[in-house]
Parts: sequence; structure tokens; C-alpha cells
Amino acid sequence: MQIKELLKQSPSEQEVTVKGWVRTKRGQAAVTFIAINDGSTIHNIQAVAEGGLIDEETLKLVSTGACVAVTGKLIASLGSGQAVEVKAEKVVVYGTADETFPMQPKKHSMEFLREKAHLRFRTNTFGAIFRIRHVLAFAVHKYFNDNGFFNLHTPIITASDAEGAGEMFHVTNFDMEKPPRAEDGSIDYSQDFFGRQTSLTVSGQLEGELGALALSKIYTFGPTFRAENSNTTRHLAEFWMIEPEVAFYELEDNMNLAEDFVQTVIKYALENCADDLAFLEKRLLEEEKNKPQNERSELSLIEKLKFVIENQFQRLTYTEAIDILVRSKPHKEKKFQYPVEWGIDLQSEHERYLVEKHFKKPVILTNYPKDIKAFYMKLDDDNKTVRAMDVLFPGIGEIIGGSQREDDYEKLLSRTKEVGIDPENIWWYLETRKFGSAPHAGFGLGFERLVLFVTGMTNIRDVIPFPRTPKSAEF
Repeated sequence: MQIKELLKQSPSEQEVTVKGWVRTKRGQAAVTFIAINDGSTIHNIQAVAEGGLIDEETLKLVSTGACVAVTGKLIASLGSGQAVEVKAEKVVVYGTADETFPMQPKKHSMEFLREKAHLRFRTNTFGAIFRIRHVLAFAVHKYFNDNGFFNLHTPIITASDAEGAGEMFHVTNFDMEKPPRAEDGSIDYSQDFFGRQTSLTVSGQLEGELGALALSKIYTFGPTFRAENSNTTRHLAEFWMIEPEVAFYELEDNMNLAEDFVQTVIKYALENCADDLAFLEKRLLEEEKNKPQNERSELSLIEKLKFVIENQFQRLTYTEAIDILVRSKPHKEKKFQYPVEWGIDLQSEHERYLVEKHFKKPVILTNYPKDIKAFYMKLDDDNKTVRAMDVLFPGIGEIIGGSQREDDYEKLLSRTKEVGIDPENIWWYLETRKFGSAPHAGFGLGFERLVLFVTGMTNIRDVIPFPRTPKSAEF
């Protein structure tokens, strides 16, 4: 029985066996207290080994980090903090851990724990994060299944650049020392494995649209890759994306879906991760004490999550947002780091001002200038803006980006050429606009951004098991 279930039992001296890893060991020869955790819960179960009952040589092998199995009777706990404990009758040590075990019971920095990513799961913080990550992933699939969506597995290896940014990892089986060359000296990709130049995908969206134009409602949930040389706390080279695409949806429908989706999955996490969230909230409150008063968050972690699920999202256009920012006190007092004018790509500081200071609720911005958005977004009648939407959250800024897609063949072809994409490379994508085209819309949510928000962590490297960042692929 997992410790999570064992802690719910009534003590009646029934025999139980607990298997897990030792968090702490304390006591004297007369009695030893061993805190054991198996990862199923933030809480440990205490095993009490009385002197004489357990072999002394075995007890010597029990130390922080060791893996053990303890068999004994489940009794009412005499100490505070737990209702039950195990009165040990037999201890088996599966694996020892000496004093060099790095996860000793003391405070460790996040930087140190990133260097020990193979062991950091054993800390309370990372145990909580990855249990929450699992619950959120389950909630994502549950939400879409409950709402009639089909999960579509889109390719990881692709010949198209959905974002048009060009920051992609190349995939090849060439000998990099001597790749075949064409007559003009360029690399001859016709001899490569796929017969052309291919990369790891930055998005499953384009292929997702193909599915939506037949199955009506699809979503992808898969790994995506971006070769962006960025070392910020918000970027990874490998991350997971959730991308629904829905036929017959227009911009308003897309906004409704995004709002309902994030509120539902966050509510599910609140209902199913209470202990882990309470632990992370307490951890955050301790951290906040060390910050200057003006940098402290106005909301606790759980208040912030409730703030999102209990408020209707404020909706306004990009143009209206720019007007608000231009008239804002930080802009007038030159406190924004980045300038504000129509046509700019909004920075995180601008997005957070709108959410946290001006509206005090999540925000959905729409109708962005076409020049700062992707080629596939539907043009507005003014020919200057597109039917884009970004969902902005407190503390994090943009968490969702989406749009109504351009469904007119000629307009999409023209826009493709305008941004410098060779129509031949995405002929199949364009062709869907020739054969039974339909209005459709969708969005992308970076899963790690969602986990970052729900856990209250401040660095995206701490919400994915093994982060991939520039110059870092250790584990």
C-alpha cells in the first residue's frame, strides 16, 4: 500500500509493509525514528524501531537517502504531525546511501538542485512539483475528452517552420565531417534520410489544422523544440505544447474555449493537489519574507489560482491596450523598460501591468498588428490587424497564444509570400483552403508555463524533469 493510502487508515495494529526512501533518521539506541517517503504524497510516514527488536547492524545501514522496506504494526502515533506510525518488527535495506548523498535534510538552492536533477525528485519541493505536473497533464486530456476532442499525434520531425522564426534544430543522418555536396558547393539534402532538409518541430499546429478540417475538434499534446539561444527563466529548448484546433470556430469561440480550458484544469489541480499546493504556498511565503515590500506578491499561491478561476477574463483589443499603457503612470514616469507605441510586440512588463495593476484579472488581448504575428492568422477587414488572441496571467504574462486561422486560399497564399515562406514547402497546408475550406481557430499553451503558474515556481527549468537549455543537456 502506498504511503498516501496508508496515512488514511485507522490504526488497529494491522500488519503493514512500507517501502520507500529514508528522509531522516533520529533517536538513540533505545528507540530510532525513521521518516520514510515513497513519492506518493508530500507526507512521510514514521517508523519506530525499538532497541532489541531490529538488528543493530541493519539499523546502522539506515540513513538519509537509503531505500528500505519496513514491516510492522500500524499504530496510533504518539508524536504530533501524524495520526499513525509503523511499529517496526522487520527492516530490509534495499540500497544504502553514505554521507556523500547530496539531498541531506537541509535547505538547498535551486541552482544546486538543477545540477542534481537525477536526485532532486527526492526533495519535498520537486516531489510536489512533479505530482502537480502529472495531475495537470491528466486534467488536460480529461478536459478535451469530456468536450468531444480527438487527440492527434502530430510529427516531431518536420520540413515546415510553423512559426517562420527559423530557430529550429536540424535532423540529419549525414556524417557531419563530410556531408554530400551539390555542384554549387551547398549540402545536398536530397541524399539525406528524408530526401530533404528536416528539423524538430516548433509546433504541431499546421498538421493539427489538417485534422480539424475533417474531425472538427482535435488537440495535440507533444514535445516541441526551439533552438533559441535564450537563458531566461521563461525559455527552454525542449518543451511540451497543448494545441487545440476547432473547425467552425471564430475568434470569440476560441477565446471562450481558452478561458474555460485553463479555468477547468487549474480548478482540477486545486481540488486534487491540496497538500502539495499548501506545501508550495508555505515555501513561497517564506521566500517572500526576504524580498523588499514593494516586490512582494499581493496574492498567496492559492489565492492567485482562485483569482484565475473565479474571475471572468477581461477582453480588449491590442489597440485599446496600447491606449491604456500610453496613459498609464509607469509610462508617463518612464518606469517601463521598453517603449510603448502601436505596432510593438508587448513585453512581459506591459502584459503584467494590464493584468495585475489595471484590470486586476486575467486578460485576453485580440486583433494584433499583422506584422508582429504569424502568416496563418486571419486578416481583419482593415488589412492592418489579424484575429489573434493572447491570454495574459498574473505573474507570468502571456500563457496562451492563438488566433482564428486564415481560411481564404488567395489571402493565405499572398501572406505566405509576403513573409518569405516558399509556398511549395507548405503546399499541403495551402491546399486545405482549396478543398472544402471552413472557418477554424485554435491556440497553443506551453505546458511548462502552466505548471510554472500553478506551482508558483519562478524558473521554468524547475517544472520539467530534465531541462534542455543552451549548453545544457546533462541528464
